[in-house]
Amino acid sequence: MEFEPGIDCVISVHRGLPRDRMGNRLSASGRWLIAQAIDSVFGIGVSACDMHRDEFQRWSVPGPGLHASVAHCAGHAVVALSADGPVGVDLQDERDRPLAMAWLGDLLGNPAGAPATIRDFTECEALIKASHIRKETFAGVRLPAWQPGWRLGNTGYQLLSTPVLSPVPVESGLHLALATRTPGQVRWHWDVEAARPEVRRAVAA
Repeated sequence: MEFEPGIDCVISVHRGLPRDRMGNRLSASGRWLIAQAIDSVFGIGVSACDMHRDEFQRWSVPGPGLHASVAHCAGHAVVALSADGPVGVDLQDERDRPLAMAWLGDLLGNPAGAPATIRDFTECEALIKASHIRKETFAGVRLPAWQPGWRLGNTGYQLLSTPVLSPVPVESGLHLALATRTPGQVRWHWDVEAARPEVRRAVAA
């Protein structure tokens, strides 16, 4: 099967997910989400055993020739799919993380100790998922100044980030970021009534 250039992003909303012993909401399986996204967008059935991760923990599905990345946050999940090369996606909610943001701001070389933003954090996580860069080798990474659309960073990877306007109420804002070496059109797909693993539903385009 030939795929259109670009990235397909499937955003799903998961209601009624179980909680762990600490009361934290559990997330749907990443492998299941990737399989559901591929089936919904391309009509291709894959299973968990069809998926692989390389030495940098990047997902691929060699059969159809797709690369994938997955993230969860605040009852939402997102899967990014690309046939053009590795892709990273991250999703974060807007909440207070003063120590983490101060540490990341220093790592990114922000002036006068300015903390990083949630958008910065989301972009960094997406970059790590798409690339060979790890948290231990992140020193020297600099994020390009934000603007709409794709922006080239000093690592050779392109970044795109945007607020997510969820059709269901969330306690705080959501930020989504994508990273890849091969930027292109982003096609958005929403599934507001996401199925549980035992039920299959199409993603609404």
